[in-house]
Amino acid sequence: MAVFSSPSFAEHNLVQFCNDPASGLRAIIAVHDTSLGPACGGCRMWPYETEEDALRDVLRLSRGMSLKNAMAGLALGGGKTVIIGDPKKDKSEALFRALGRFVEKIGGDYITAEDVGTTVEDIETIGKETSYVAGLKHGGAASGDPSPMTAYGVFVGIRAAVKHKLGRDDLAGLRVAVQGLGHVGHTLCRHLADAGAKLVVTDIDADSVRRVVGDCGAEATDSEAIYGADVDIFAPCALGGGINDDTLPRLKASIVAGCANNQLAEPRHDAALRDRGILYAPDYVINGGGIINVAGEILGDYHRDAAMKRIGGIYDTLLEIFREADAEGRPTGEISDTIAFRRIEAGRAARAQASKKVA
Repeated sequence: MAVFSSPSFAEHNLVQFCNDPASGLRAIIAVHDTSLGPACGGCRMWPYETEEDALRDVLRLSRGMSLKNAMAGLALGGGKTVIIGDPKKDKSEALFRALGRFVEKIGGDYITAEDVGTTVEDIETIGKETSYVAGLKHGGAASGDPSPMTAYGVFVGIRAAVKHKLGRDDLAGLRVAVQGLGHVGHTLCRHLADAGAKLVVTDIDADSVRRVVGDCGAEATDSEAIYGADVDIFAPCALGGGINDDTLPRLKASIVAGCANNQLAEPRHDAALRDRGILYAPDYVINGGGIINVAGEILGDYHRDAAMKRIGGIYDTLLEIFREADAEGRPTGEISDTIAFRRIEAGRAARAQASKKVA
C-alpha cells in the first residue's frame, strides 16, 4: 500500500496507522498541514472495501480540511481520521478509547471531532483518553453536534450560488436534488423545504428517505436516477467522488452545491463542470460551517451567535470566488485552491519568521 508515492499524499506532515487488536480498532490518522495552527478534522467510520480505499480517503479528506480551515479564516490546519469498520455493527467503548490513546500520542497537533459514521457520543468516548477532541455536548465551551451548523452553511452557500447563477434572492419553486440524507443532508433538506424549494432525494438507507419524504414533502428517487434528475441544483451530501466521468454528463442541474467532501472524483472535473456551464460551489468552502462552529470551542471562546454570523460569511466568500472565476475564466475550485494555499504559505512563512526570532 503506497503512501509517499500516492497521488493523494500531497506532502502530508503525518500519517499514523492505528491498530489495537484487543478492541478491533483499525484506523488511519492523517495530518496534512499545521502551518496555520493545530490540525483539526473529524473522525469518520466506514466499511471501506480495501485498506487502499481508506488511505486514499483519509489523505484527500485531511488535505481538504487544510483548505477548508484556510478559506474559513481559522487558525487551524487540516487533519482527519478514518476508522475501518461498520458503524452499525462494530462500535464499542473500547474501540473509541483505543483511538483516543492514539490521538493523545500525537500531542496536540491533531484535534478530532464527529464525522460520517460517528456521533458526538462517540467523540466524548474518545475524550476519555485525550483532551484533543471538539464538538462536545459538555464543558464550559462545548458547541455540540456540528452537523446543523454545516447544514446551515451549505444552505447559505446554495443561496449564494443561486444569486450568482440565476440572479435570484430566493429559492421558492427551485428544484433541488439532494444525494445523501445523513445528519447534515436531512437538516439541509429542512432548510430548503422551508425556503420553498422542491426536493428530489436519495440515500442508501431507506428509512432516511422515508423520513425526509415525510418531513419535507420530497420526491424519492434511486441512487442512479438522482444524477439525471430534472433539477436546478444538484446537492451532493453523501461520500466523495460522486462527480466523475460517468455521472457528470448526466447532470441537468446548472449548479452543484452540497455538503459532501471531495465531491469531484478528480481535480479535472472542476474544469469539466465549468465547460458545461455548471456553477460549482467548492465543497470545502460551502461545507465549512461545522468547523467554523467547532473552532470557537477549540479556542475556548465559543458563542453561538458569533459562530452563526461567521458561518453566514460563506455567502460572501463564495460570491467572491464566483466573480473571480468569471473574471479570470478559470474554474471555481482552482480559484479557491489558489486563495487557500496562499493563506497556508503565508502562515508557514510567519511561523518560520517567528522561529528565527526565538532562536
